[in-house]
Amino acid sequence: MTFTGIPIAALDFYEDLEADNTKAFWTAHKQVYDDSVKAPLEALCAALAPEFGTPKLFRPYRDVRFARDKTPYKTHQGVWFEDSHLYLQVSAAGLFLGGGYWRMSSPQITRYRRAVADDVAGAALGRVLLGLNRAKFELGADTLTRVPAGFDKDHPRGDLLRYKSLAARRDVGCPDWLQTKRTQPEIVKIWRKMTPLIAWLDTHVGPHHE
Repeated sequence: MTFTGIPIAALDFYEDLEADNTKAFWTAHKQVYDDSVKAPLEALCAALAPEFGTPKLFRPYRDVRFARDKTPYKTHQGVWFEDSHLYLQVSAAGLFLGGGYWRMSSPQITRYRRAVADDVAGAALGRVLLGLNRAKFELGADTLTRVPAGFDKDHPRGDLLRYKSLAARRDVGCPDWLQTKRTQPEIVKIWRKMTPLIAWLDTHVGPHHE
C-alpha cells in the first residue's frame, strides 16, 4: 500500500473513542480503525523504514490489570522506531513526534550524568539543547527535584544532571498536509532536526545493557 496521508477520519475516530471508550464502540467501528488508522500508518512506516529502521506499531489495547482507569482502548496510535529512538503518534489532536531516550536504566543514567558533568561532553549537550529550543522543540524529561548525590548542588549544568530521561518532542497537530503524502517528508524533516540529540545520547549513554 502506498502512503497517501493520514485521513481526518483517523482523528475523528479517536475523538469518538474518547467519548465512548467501550468494547461495543470499538467493535462497531473497528473497520474505521483498520482503514483510517492502522492501514495508513503501516504504509507510512514502510516508507520511513529505509531511513529510520524497523517500526513497532503499539497494540491499541490498554493493559488495565493494575490500572485505576479501566477503559479498554488507547486513545492514540503510537509507533516506535527503536533503531533511531524516534516516535510518532496519531490521536484526536493530530500528529505528535518525539525522539530521544525514554525510561533510561540505572546504568544509562550513570553514564548520562558522567557525560553531563564532563566539561566537553556536557557543553556539547548544552549546545544541542539550545539548538532544539531555537527550533521550537519542547523538551520531554523525567527529572529529580534536586541535583543527584555526588555532584555539586551548584554545578553549572545542575539542571541537566537532574534528568532521568531526555527527549525532544513536537505537537504537530492537524496541518493541511496531514491528509496528503507530504506528511512523510514533513516527518522526516522534523525527525532529522532531532538527530543531534539522539547522536549525543547514542555516543555518551548508549543502550540499556552493559
